[in-house]
Amino acid sequence: MNSFDRTKRGPLTSVDWPIILTYFLMLAFGWLSVCGASHEIGDTNFFAWSSFSGKQIVWMGCATALAFVLLMLEERYYDMFATIIYVGMMVLLLITPFLSSGVKGSYSWIKLGAVSLQPAEFAKCATALFLAKVVGQHGFSLTTKRNFTIAVAIVLLPMVLIILQRETGSALVYLAFFLVFYREGMAGSILFTAFAAVVYFVIGIRFAADPFPGSLSSIGESVVTVLIWCFTFGLWRVYCRYDRFIARYFWAGLALLVVASLFSAFIFTFDVAWLAVGLCVAIALFFAWRGLSDRLNSYLLIAAFTLGSLTFFYASDYVLNNVMEPHQRVRINVLLGIEENNSGAGYNVNQSKIAIGSGGMLGKGFMNGTQTKLKYVPEQHTDFIFCTVGEEQGFVGSAACLFLFLFLILRLIYLSERQSSTFGRVYGYCVASVFLFHVFINIGMVMGLTPVIGIPLPFFSYGGSSLWGFTLLLFIFLRIDANSKNRLRQF
Repeated sequence: MNSFDRTKRGPLTSVDWPIILTYFLMLAFGWLSVCGASHEIGDTNFFAWSSFSGKQIVWMGCATALAFVLLMLEERYYDMFATIIYVGMMVLLLITPFLSSGVKGSYSWIKLGAVSLQPAEFAKCATALFLAKVVGQHGFSLTTKRNFTIAVAIVLLPMVLIILQRETGSALVYLAFFLVFYREGMAGSILFTAFAAVVYFVIGIRFAADPFPGSLSSIGESVVTVLIWCFTFGLWRVYCRYDRFIARYFWAGLALLVVASLFSAFIFTFDVAWLAVGLCVAIALFFAWRGLSDRLNSYLLIAAFTLGSLTFFYASDYVLNNVMEPHQRVRINVLLGIEENNSGAGYNVNQSKIAIGSGGMLGKGFMNGTQTKLKYVPEQHTDFIFCTVGEEQGFVGSAACLFLFLFLILRLIYLSERQSSTFGRVYGYCVASVFLFHVFINIGMVMGLTPVIGIPLPFFSYGGSSLWGFTLLLFIFLRIDANSKNRLRQF
């Protein structure tokens, strides 16, 4: 009987307390940051409902109660009702634009009396649960095209619905789930393709107007076409059987590009980039022919990568200038250094960097930040909350904030790996990936390293929807982990 009692423990006994302690430290640290970012000089009434810090106290109390309820529920309910929760949330996302009156051009908020909620923040949890349920089915493998398509569709559906609400930043968060796909067997070539697309876009757009010395092409066009040639060669070496003829063709092509560049620079000027494009098209067609004749899928996929890379690169300029909204285009141009706009699109980032830099090593102290007190940084209590940490707490406080997030994410990965079920492991990685994406992008945009897409910093940014959404994600996993820990004790 005593042995049975020791193994059958309640969730509060088996829950991972290091993460809970980290959670409450972040809540406290975040509340102090909201106070510093939102209060006027001389105002010490931090608990008034009319203030952001007063409202945040209420959201924190509700989040704590929500966390307790989530820990008390049976773990099997999350798996059992995952499909209903996902379908219900997708319906809510679909009707949200019709219920919303619009906030700063976004139709993602639903007003309920004195409170406004953003369903997109809760949809991340619903998507993670349903994805874990589907991937956790017996015999389900992401290595098959059908299953991979199903998993991608689960993630893309909320993305599309949120984009329709004109909330692009929140939609991009769902790209974090592809890290989960990689952990569960997705080919690494897919992540490499995404990485290559980012490289093409950044280099191609950043240096599109800079002429390549001795050529009629730009630096961006020339470098990207050569990169496509080199990436194609690298994929062939990794995924295909070595062929001396193909290897010689690649090296001969690279040598031809070098000779052509010298010829264009010193003898007759022409567009060298088009020679690289011709070589890439030729090798892609050869791979396509080889793949069809010998029924080798790897050759067909490499051919698709090469042709797709060329198409993406030449279409990216059109998308930037004709598809993206003007404010999005300006933000990207400012980020890449194409434009200097410290009074317009670059104002937030510029003022944020000034605030962080002014904090020095130890910071100016609580409520003593001049940049934040004088409201130089817009949205400093929400998306740009980290600049308040940097100014008031300095490098030491910023490093402590980053350490808390690092510990949380690494701990989530550790707990995910020890789960006794695929459902728990997949859900745990979903939670870790969402937190990683939010932290990386939010702090990156505050420091001018990533585009400003308007996503909150978990547990720090003001707002009930984001705080409750992250609490849902985290404590559902802690309940799943507590049950998994009890199972391990019984063996």
